[in-house]
Amino acid sequence: MEQPDMRLMEPPRLVLNPTVTPLLPAPQLTGTLGGPEIWIKRDDLIPFGCGGNKIRGLELIVADALRAGADTLVTGAGTLSNHVRATAAAAAFAGLGMSAVYWGDPPQKAKGNHLLSVLWGARTRFTGSSDRNSVDAMLEVEAADIRAAGGRPYVIPRGGACALGVIGHVHAVGEVMAQCRQAGIRPDCVVMAVGSGGTLAGWLLGSRLLGASWRVEGITVSRPAAEARVRVKDLADQAADHLGLARSVAADDVVIHDGFIGAGYGIASPAGMSAIERAARSEGVVLDPVYTGKAMAGYGALLGAGRYGDATTVLFLHSGGLPSLFVDGNA
Repeated sequence: MEQPDMRLMEPPRLVLNPTVTPLLPAPQLTGTLGGPEIWIKRDDLIPFGCGGNKIRGLELIVADALRAGADTLVTGAGTLSNHVRATAAAAAFAGLGMSAVYWGDPPQKAKGNHLLSVLWGARTRFTGSSDRNSVDAMLEVEAADIRAAGGRPYVIPRGGACALGVIGHVHAVGEVMAQCRQAGIRPDCVVMAVGSGGTLAGWLLGSRLLGASWRVEGITVSRPAAEARVRVKDLADQAADHLGLARSVAADDVVIHDGFIGAGYGIASPAGMSAIERAARSEGVVLDPVYTGKAMAGYGALLGAGRYGDATTVLFLHSGGLPSLFVDGNA
């Protein structure tokens, strides 16, 4: 299959990250865990909004909001959300208002990502329900209130999980493939955390479009793997439709591992905290307790069970999330 010209596929973009983030070997971590050579894609080092790969999708999403004439971004999740924090920073940069809808009740004090969102000017609203899905309906209520007051809202789904958000991660695949060629490595597998599903959808679609030889696997940190697989497949299809391309990600391509969420989304797990300590002490790399810590714990457990015995090189995506480490009960 002829590979598409990614430059022709890219929707309008607001440049928030003008850099290529490092792809670095992790020899001490490899030695500690054993198994394949580990390389880490350091999207935590994106130099905007306290980093994290949510910035990649927001470059396209916010550009679309500006094109549509919006004056306020509306999105939501939990108070530990990297996406909400990154959206608040992007809104401030673009001169837009920002409304953050959170599930649950207001905490006594804003901390971590929540604190940063408020610092960047986000107006906050809480659903009063512990059901994460309560955010979805409240986003529309918030948007209606903004319209009633004469504003022009632009609603972004939880986690930035939409076609434009996925396409931001499609382009990350091309970036990493170029880095691998330069470094002279051929990863057998790419491993990442899966929350809302947009990152994995983008990597699966991008790997298909660009002919990457690696397999891509996710470790769910948010919802059962069966539910996550359906979401990821749907998001990959939405992105392909948006680009006017054939749907090339099959259901069997979506590999997501269960068993590492712990007590729940956003709640630090003992295994995840152990993985954070291991990465910090072996490489000086700081993972986070919500996403990458649990994903690294999952990788280590799967490695011990023989999952990656046929691999020589594994690429681990560090998608960011450092502010959540400094919330009570995590550090």
